[in-house]
Amino acid sequence: MSTPVLDLRNVGKAYFGTPVLAGVTFTIERGEVVALTGPNGSGKSTLLRCIIGRELPDTGAILFEGKPYQDALPELRAAVAAGMEPGDEFSDLTVREHLEFMARAHGNDDPDQVVSSVLTELALAKSADRFPFALSQGQRRRLGLASCLVRPRRLLILDEPEQNLDISGRAWLTDRIQDERAAGVAVLLASHDPALVRQVSDSVVELFVDNSDPTDDES
Repeated sequence: MSTPVLDLRNVGKAYFGTPVLAGVTFTIERGEVVALTGPNGSGKSTLLRCIIGRELPDTGAILFEGKPYQDALPELRAAVAAGMEPGDEFSDLTVREHLEFMARAHGNDDPDQVVSSVLTELALAKSADRFPFALSQGQRRRLGLASCLVRPRRLLILDEPEQNLDISGRAWLTDRIQDERAAGVAVLLASHDPALVRQVSDSVVELFVDNSDPTDDES
């Protein structure tokens, strides 16, 4: 049996004593798309931040290809591409410079071709010389996706990638995620779009909001 690309075991996280995540357990195999769903406040973004190392879980374990996930390891950073919320861009780099930097940082010494291709694919070519603050929210969302596509990846993590995309953008996103699966990339996406989830996911992990009052006496 193959080792999962991503393996979460009883992951939990709390803020100021209030649980946000509890006992989250699932795996993602090579070439599998897993959708993370649930209402606002259920911990989807928190879980993604724990997975990529921006936050530490309080309990449980996160394994990448059978080993503890350590975002400080260069080989792990080279294997995991994460498209999170707009605002992760380098503010003093243009769109093209940002993508070239990302490609070079992950081993591509001649990124012109892949950057130009991705700019065209994501309808950012006309904005290539603009700075992120001058982009619309939809363009910034596409820039975040483009940053993932100009670099190698075995795991792709996306936080509500459909947000601020128009109908054609969402159709492109559906096709692109299916292409990632076909290329053997493991994909984890948090989404509020039932149609996207239905079209691209192999399995769904649903998170819930815990509305219980910890001060209630249950004895």
